[in-house]
Amino acid sequence: MPPKVKFPKEEIVAAALRVARRKGLDGVTTRDIAAELDISTRPIFTFFRSMDEVRDAVRDAARAVYDGYAAEGLASEVPFFGFGMQYIRFAREEPELYRMLFLSRPQGAGDGAVAEMERSRELVRASLMEIYHMDARAAELYFRDMWLIVHSIATLSVTGSCPYGDDEIAGILTGCSAAICKAIKEIPGYVTGSFDRNAVFEKLVQE
Repeated sequence: MPPKVKFPKEEIVAAALRVARRKGLDGVTTRDIAAELDISTRPIFTFFRSMDEVRDAVRDAARAVYDGYAAEGLASEVPFFGFGMQYIRFAREEPELYRMLFLSRPQGAGDGAVAEMERSRELVRASLMEIYHMDARAAELYFRDMWLIVHSIATLSVTGSCPYGDDEIAGILTGCSAAICKAIKEIPGYVTGSFDRNAVFEKLVQE
């Protein structure tokens, strides 16, 4: 009868995630994971063939943490606004996990900021279409533009460079959201990118 494994895979991944929260993904080593669990490194390789596989598991665990923040935001009265505020909160409260998911060089087709942005878009697209009465293409454009703003604020926050509090950030997101919605609904060709930019700016100056 084979010996019973004392530490299941989930505990090893959880320990690796704790190390990543302190040291970042590149700082995760078998020695640190073993020290976290007070074991030798041998049980780690019962489940993982290499440290690359361990880091892949840590990324998946970090995404699960991020998805929890996103779900909380989507449960708010205005889902996308809640999502944006939670995205920024995730950056503040989990800086190393944010760096791992959104600021690291992509390691594969499913990694990096753009890939994570596309995952996030799928989480909120249906609510955008319902609340703002947009078709799928307009919702994707709205999300792209707003995500760039939210991502910028989150990145400032994670680097300790954001001078704005929650009330100011809420005002920024509200103003930007209103402007993007107005552009989508009132500027002919905006969604397809075929609008006359000069004419739009001339009208703004004249008003």
